[in-house]
This record gives sequence, structure tokens and C-alpha cells, in this order.
Amino acid sequence: MTDSRTRWSKIATMDVRIGIGDFSRMTHLSVKALRHYHDVGLLDPAEIDFSSGYRYYQSAQVATAQVIRRFRDLGMPLDEIKTMLDAPDIAARNAVISQHLQRMESQLAATQTTVASLRTLLERPRPQIAVEYRSVGPITSLAIAEVVPTAGAEEWFMAAFGELDATLAAAGIVRTDPRGALYPAEFFEVEAGEIVAYVPILPADQTASVGGRVRLREIPAAELAIAMHQGSFADIDLTYGAVGTYVAERDIGVAGPIREHYVVSPFDTTDESDFRTEVGWPVFRSTPAA
Repeated sequence: MTDSRTRWSKIATMDVRIGIGDFSRMTHLSVKALRHYHDVGLLDPAEIDFSSGYRYYQSAQVATAQVIRRFRDLGMPLDEIKTMLDAPDIAARNAVISQHLQRMESQLAATQTTVASLRTLLERPRPQIAVEYRSVGPITSLAIAEVVPTAGAEEWFMAAFGELDATLAAAGIVRTDPRGALYPAEFFEVEAGEIVAYVPILPADQTASVGGRVRLREIPAAELAIAMHQGSFADIDLTYGAVGTYVAERDIGVAGPIREHYVVSPFDTTDESDFRTEVGWPVFRSTPAA
């Protein structure tokens, strides 16, 4: 008789063995998902046949599997589900759940903003966006420059300007103009690129002590086609489209980063309808702008 100690791995004592196929049907989790949850240590089978690799579960695990499925339906990452299941007490468990629900609320708010923007785009006439030409000189600034993925730009944006503002406050420096940022072509084309977030300062303040990610930087002079975007960043692409069309129709585009100047930003108001963002597209001016 085969020694059961060499044939079976028993993780828990059980009364009824449930094959992985039946367990899949009982929990609405695919066999592939169950195998993956085993591999990552989220839901171990109660018993494994070492000779065949076949997994068996027990009825007490059905409820746990169903909880996992519901949290996966809510988009909770596997590592957070594992943390929740392993929580030592109810308070720790609820803290993980609360954190995820707050993240979902933020995502819902972003979705609602996008839906509103889409309705505006589809149901209302496109606004007439005025584009002007402007020559800007070099800007003395404190800046943070890092390669940032497009998907993480908003979080990076808030953190970078928070650090820049803190540096200004610590040095007793007053910002001279709106905050700004440079976005290279690859940020849009390959979904990652070096963003430069900057706050203009007076040349006399260049001796200020800086640290962390903050550096003194001169933003170069440029010729720009500029339009003012009013409202949420969710539909700033409309303003980009207007400026880009203006530049393309006149064949005046040149290589260089897009500039955004945050005249009224999240640091000034929580009402997105009050946001004012200048979008500047680099151009050359061979003839007076029409």
C-alpha cells in the first residue's frame, strides 16, 4: 500500500474532498484562477495529490473563495486580499477594506468626470478656443525633472509641486509666476517621458538652498502658440487639439516640449470648473500669426 505521507500533502483536516473542477463551479472561480491563487499563497488547496498534482478543497473553503471573488470583482489587488484574510483582528481587516473603498470612490469620481466630459464632447458644439502667439523669455526656476509614466502623471504632478512649494516656503522665496511643466513628445507617444515641473523665481533667489529632488533650472526661451484651457484636466485634450490644429494648418510646429502654465490649479481651488491652464505648443514664426 502506498504510504499516504508520500502521496498526499494535507494542509488542513477535512471531512469531504472537493475536486478543483467542482470547487470551481461552486465558487464561480475558474480553475486557472484557483491555481494562480494557490501559486501566490492566497488560497491553498486542502490536499494535493503529489503523483498527479491534482488539487482538492474542503467545503469550509467555499466561503473564503466567494469572498475572494467578490473583492476581485471590486478590483482589490491580490496582495491586499491576502492581507485582509490574514488580518489578526476585525479592525485590521476593516482598515484594508476601507482603504480600498476610498480608492474606489476616487476612481468613481474620475469616471463621473470623464463621462461628463464625453457627454459634452458628443452632445454640445465644440467651444471656440482662441489661440494666440507668444514669445516667452527664459525663466529662472526651481524644478523637479523625472521620467514619469502617463498613467501616473497626476500623482507625480501633485507630489512634485507639493515638494517645490515646501522648498519655496522653507527658503522664504515668493513664486513670481504660475507654476509650469514641460511635457516631451515621448510622454504622449510612448506613454512615458521626462516631465519638468517648475516654479518661477526671481534671479536674485538663485542662491537659495535646495535639496531632495529640487534643482535650480533655467527654462529656455521659446516661441509658442498658446490657448487657455478652462476647467478640468479631464478634457484638456480639447485645447491641445485646438492648438495643434492651429499649428498644423500654418505648418509652424518645431521640436520641443509642450508647456503648461497652471494659472489656477488644484493648489488654488478644489472647484475644477475654475481651473485655468495655458497650453503652449512650440512654433517658429516666419510670418505674423493670423
